[in-house]
Amino acid sequence: MNHDLSFQAMLAIYILATVPLLLSVWAKLGILKETIIAFTRMSVQLGLVGIYLHVLFDKNSLLLNATWMLIMLLVANHAILDQAHLRKRPLFATTFVAIFLSAVGVTILFVVGIIQPTPIFDARYLIPLFGMILGNSMRANILALERFYHSIRTREEEFITYLTLGGTVAEASRPFLIEALRATVRPYIATMTTMGIVSLPGMMTGQLLGGASPNAAIRYQIAIMICIFTTLMIGTVFNLAFSRRVAFDDYGMLRQDIF
Repeated sequence: MNHDLSFQAMLAIYILATVPLLLSVWAKLGILKETIIAFTRMSVQLGLVGIYLHVLFDKNSLLLNATWMLIMLLVANHAILDQAHLRKRPLFATTFVAIFLSAVGVTILFVVGIIQPTPIFDARYLIPLFGMILGNSMRANILALERFYHSIRTREEEFITYLTLGGTVAEASRPFLIEALRATVRPYIATMTTMGIVSLPGMMTGQLLGGASPNAAIRYQIAIMICIFTTLMIGTVFNLAFSRRVAFDDYGMLRQDIF
């Protein structure tokens, strides 16, 4: 049976949210204002999205679904560069292409090729699955870009040494690329290693709360985790490879205007 959260239940949840706020004030973390703004934005944005999804699910239009996915991609692309502390003008196109090819490609393969709902681009499958895949790959891309470019910037002498020894930009940046990719994928590997024992993942929990059988929920969770890991690997590799083409000048030096 599906148990909806009443107005009183949501009020209790917001009261619970005052606990971390009070702890942040007690610890003098200086995050009270931004945390309240984050709670507020989350609530308003999800409320508006809930209204829109009702329309999206009712219409179930391929054009509307594609438009919403494009909006999600643009917002994610903006957030990736913003959180990685990189400028949007030189890198926006390369980052967009990378996450588009990875997130859209894997989602369509999963929905159209494996789940095969009717209609084939059913919004109830396409949009939530795309959101999970894109959201997780977004965090991975943030970490990969930030680690890669800021490592080269702070260890510039090491990078220049590779260049002076005759290496190309691709060869000189390869150690930094490997380091960034390792730092990106290790948290997800650790998550998969402990999943089901340490934690019950969100999709599985949601399906169980919605009344699905444990076996069905487990199968979907395994599938989505493999899709997420595939997407983040493709996306981060593409992102670093594509962005590297515009992030360095003709002399192989890292452009400072990307930061």
